[in-house]
Amino acid sequence: MEIALDKVASAAKRSRVPATRRERWAWYLYDFGNSAYAAVVLLAIYSAYFKGQVVGGSEGTRLWGLSVGIAMLAVAVISPILGTLADYSGSKKKFLFFFTSMAVIFTASLFFVMPGNIFIGMLFFILAEIGYRASQVFYNALLPEIAEPDEIGKVSGNGWAIGSFGGIICLVIVLALIMLVGGDTTVRLSFLITAVFYMASALPIFLWLRERAEPRPMPAGKSSFKVAIERLGITFKAVKSYKEFIKFIIAFLVFNDGIMMTLDFAAIIGAVLYGMNQQQLIIFMIIVQVTSVGGAYLFGLLAHRWSSKNSLVLSLVLMIGAVVWLLFVDQLFVFYIVGGVAGFALTGVQSVSRTLVGQFAPEGKSAEFYGFFEVGGRTSSFIGPAVYGVIAAEAAIIYATRGYDVLIAEQMGLKAAVISIIVFLVVGLILLFTVQQPKVRSHEVAVE
Repeated sequence: MEIALDKVASAAKRSRVPATRRERWAWYLYDFGNSAYAAVVLLAIYSAYFKGQVVGGSEGTRLWGLSVGIAMLAVAVISPILGTLADYSGSKKKFLFFFTSMAVIFTASLFFVMPGNIFIGMLFFILAEIGYRASQVFYNALLPEIAEPDEIGKVSGNGWAIGSFGGIICLVIVLALIMLVGGDTTVRLSFLITAVFYMASALPIFLWLRERAEPRPMPAGKSSFKVAIERLGITFKAVKSYKEFIKFIIAFLVFNDGIMMTLDFAAIIGAVLYGMNQQQLIIFMIIVQVTSVGGAYLFGLLAHRWSSKNSLVLSLVLMIGAVVWLLFVDQLFVFYIVGGVAGFALTGVQSVSRTLVGQFAPEGKSAEFYGFFEVGGRTSSFIGPAVYGVIAAEAAIIYATRGYDVLIAEQMGLKAAVISIIVFLVVGLILLFTVQQPKVRSHEVAVE
């Protein structure tokens, strides 16, 4: 019965109506909005505000890493179950709406986090981050519904590029306010602006995009949760058929640590090592976002015309070079250049990784495979930021006990932790070399 239902679902998928231009743009615009969250909350403003104003010192670095880790662990636990349930019930958009709403509400709630409010500062961020990360499971799972397998690389790259523009625009709005008004209240106001920006950009995907997956009848006497667990078990048992996908997920788990550590601590590194103020941090992140547009587009094009795996290898090599260069940077303007190179490379890594998952996924199991993709990403993201935060904080304590000035000790601790980023990226790259490129099936082109 299970096999019969899967065959019916696959046949329905093959005969689906091609995606329209408006549906693709609805998908792109969602990335436009959630990239604003990433740019403002994760990269430019809240991470530095939490570390410097809410907590302070190396303890702020440790607690920031812990907060990110807790959110990632929560998503790693729930995403495979919810991804499987979404595939079975044909309800990706419903789950996407729930977690998007969660992200928007708690991003706006960050406005109420004042200096010293450590508990709510962590709590509101963790809940916003869970919403943001979990929503990506279902957003990514819609990609195979709007792009044929041989188009996924190009469409995914377009999404990242357009999304990066969203981050740039939101950062420019916030930068203008901070330059004209200034003060902690304006910094906190940026979180309200980001929440509204995210919500407005997300609306088209719920209004315009049709979910093509058909819900399957629920077996008698079984709950949705039980069915999700059973289907997840079936996928685990069938893992022998997806060896290359599992190998890719393991590699991704490792190198994604390095990517997430770089993203989550970029603003803290800039503030502590180079004394960057809020305006300088925003400008730095705008540079990162601008170069990431080019990276997403170029590596997406390479994945489409050349090879997804080779495109990913190239972007990882470039990322490793940028992080190694960071160890030798002493001047602020060079840090801006390194940030630009890293932005160009890291969106290539993220975009092409998403492309590969879509190419590995069998028909009718896209959300399930993207759920496992999130398990790898979020589990690694739990480990990475925690490792970085602990190394930076403990190394700072060691240097301080040796007589170094507190600030110098903190700076040396951050640089020591950068080495762990390089290790994760290099090991992940080595593991990626063992993965075979999935065969891409050609289908009719979507309606433009």
